[in-house]
Amino acid sequence: MSGISTNGKRLYIARHGETIFNLAGRIQGEHAHTPLTRTGFAQADGMGRALALHLGQRGLDESELDLIASDTDRALQTLSVISEHVGADWHQAISDARLQEIDMGEWGGVYYRDLGGKLVIDEEERLFVTVAPGGEDYRDIAKRLEDWLAEQNFTRDAVLISHGMTSRVLRGLLVGADPHPRFGVPIAEGLPQGSIVQICDGLEDVIHLGGGEGEKA
Repeated sequence: MSGISTNGKRLYIARHGETIFNLAGRIQGEHAHTPLTRTGFAQADGMGRALALHLGQRGLDESELDLIASDTDRALQTLSVISEHVGADWHQAISDARLQEIDMGEWGGVYYRDLGGKLVIDEEERLFVTVAPGGEDYRDIAKRLEDWLAEQNFTRDAVLISHGMTSRVLRGLLVGADPHPRFGVPIAEGLPQGSIVQICDGLEDVIHLGGGEGEKA
C-alpha cells in the first residue's frame, strides 16, 4: 500500500509521557485526567529538545508549526512541554477526541494485575488480543482516525501528540502499512515511551528514540 500524501508537510508524532496510571499499572483508555509523572515530564523534555534541534537544523520558524493533540490532559501536558522547547504557542493547539487512546470500556481504570488473565496481550508486539467489554478494537481506532485524516488539509508542518495504541494505528495509516494479519488494519511498530517520529508523504523517520516502556493503554 502507498502512504497518505501530506503535501510535503511533516507530521511530528509522539505519544504522551509516562503517567501516574502507567507507573501504577492501571489501564487508562479514554480516561481524561491521568497526570504525567516526573519521568513523564522528563520524557516530554527529551522529545522537545530533540524536536527543537531538528527544527533548528531545518530552519523552521515556530509560526509555521501547527499543534495538535488528543483532548486528554496527559497529551496536552506533553504538548505544552514540547511547545515550550520549540517556541510555539500552546494556546493555539487544536485538540480532538478522535485522537484519544483505545477505549477500554469496563476495564478503564482497572489495575492490569486485577484482570486475572482476562486481557490477553501479544507481548512480542505489545498489542491487545482481547477486546475489553464495552471497549474498542483496532478497527474502531482506525475508523475514527480515518475520519480525522479525511478532514486534514496538511498545509503546515505539525506536532501531534496522541497515545500508544492510537499513534501506532495512525502511523500505520499514514505510511500505508499492510493490514495486520490478526487485527485487519495497519499498525506500525511499537516505540518506547518518549520517542518522536517524523512522517512526510508516507515515509517515517525516528527523530528521537525514548527510553521508556512499550505501549500501555
